Amino acid sequence: MRILVVVDMQNDFIDMALGTKEAVAIVPNVVAKITEGDWDKVYVTYDTHGENYMETSEGKNLPVPHCIKGTKGWELNEEVETALKSVICPVVRVEKPTFGSLDLAALVRQDYSEKDCAVDLVGLCTDICVVSNALLLKANLPEMPIFVDSTCVAGVTPESNDAALTTMKMCQIQVL
Repeated sequence: MRILVVVDMQNDFIDMALGTKEAVAIVPNVVAKITEGDWDKVYVTYDTHGENYMETSEGKNLPVPHCIKGTKGWELNEEVETALKSVICPVVRVEKPTFGSLDLAALVRQDYSEKDCAVDLVGLCTDICVVSNALLLKANLPEMPIFVDSTCVAGVTPESNDAALTTMKMCQIQVL
């Protein structure tokens, strides 16, 4: 079973509140990964906050309101959404209130078969949510191959992106 996890390809992380030119640059690669892959299932995560974001621990440490549920910034990038609508496998959407998703790990665990299951991760931000979810998956399913396509991720900065990719390599996640 081949599973694709598309992490937080939301407008606020691409070209709105916390967007970067590197995030904009990976959109075509992510679209190609979604549409050209032979996936059995695709999981899509949404960083999801409420109106009280600034009162949360994250809001106090990152005082930039973003991914407030129901806003344009919370929505997926239009090209990514269109690509997801074109796949023939199930697409499961997972809202997460923090960097890593315990729900995502539990869902992938249900799909897991020791002999024939692998996960690919793409999305944003490499150094926060991608690495958090990759490590949660590795901790929950240590024998499952996990891949991160370096052409389909971007970090807050190029330097922190590279550091996250190095961290994942050190934790036996295969960086392509």
